[in-house]
Amino acid sequence: MSTNFNVLTIGDAMITMNPITTGPMRFVTHFERKMGGAELNFAIGCSRLGLNSKWISRLGRDEFGQVIYNFARGEGIDVSTVDFVDGYSTSVNFKEIRENGEGKTFYYRQQSPILTLEVDDIHEHFLDSINLVHITGVFLAIDPQNLAIAKRLLTLANEKNIPVSFDPNIRLKLWTIEDARKAYLEIFSQIDILLTGLDELHLILGDSSEQSLINFANEYNIADLVIKDSSAGSRLYRNGQWFTSPAFNVPVIDTVGAGDGFDAGYVYSYLHQFEPTEALQFANGVGALVVSVSGDNEGLPYLREVQSFISGTKEIER
Repeated sequence: MSTNFNVLTIGDAMITMNPITTGPMRFVTHFERKMGGAELNFAIGCSRLGLNSKWISRLGRDEFGQVIYNFARGEGIDVSTVDFVDGYSTSVNFKEIRENGEGKTFYYRQQSPILTLEVDDIHEHFLDSINLVHITGVFLAIDPQNLAIAKRLLTLANEKNIPVSFDPNIRLKLWTIEDARKAYLEIFSQIDILLTGLDELHLILGDSSEQSLINFANEYNIADLVIKDSSAGSRLYRNGQWFTSPAFNVPVIDTVGAGDGFDAGYVYSYLHQFEPTEALQFANGVGALVVSVSGDNEGLPYLREVQSFISGTKEIER
């Protein structure tokens, strides 16, 4: 299949410190350094599937910033719109994993370098040759000014007839649901593909009934309303019809990054004009492969792995 499709995303990235041992973080003395961030994960996922990814971001002019930059570049991501800034430390988060498998994430991103990004930094030429723009609610949640930045990017995309995908990716540690809902309602009319969970839609709309979802999609002219429903698979509402695809039955090791992987898989299938159920199946396959591996983006698969997994020609291999 063609690999000449270009996607653009915007957002923060972080150094992720994963605990070597389980238990309360105050007793953990050793961590393993990884990298994460919803938009970076999405860009990696697209790149591994064969799409050309461009990422708009800011990193601290520090060692961690250089680590993320080198890693993204090594994954084939276009980092020409990633700048290093002085006086801001690259964002970090620490994970806590309890003995029963439950976990928490502690963020240290209050002075994220992404705060230096301004509306005037979004230039029209960033979208040259871009076939799809993807944003998430995480970027919107980091700082109130990011809504204006996102709206500038979406306006340029709409003017150029570039489709836009959006994952609300609600992070209530970063803002309230009231603030999130208000921001989302300002951009829904500029969204072509909404990639979300049923629980997130219920938080946003206050109702997750099928008729409510249909009314919502019609009101905002959302062409593809894609619902990620975990073990129940996924659903798509398009042109007045519902399409469904069941989830793949795989051992769940780590769910972090699965939603970002699903988004990358759906965007890939959308750009390659897959039939609705085939598109859902492909995205489900990417998500299934992600949850079978521990880490934020370690499980994001390459195209051949997804194809082999879905076709059933071989077991999951790494």
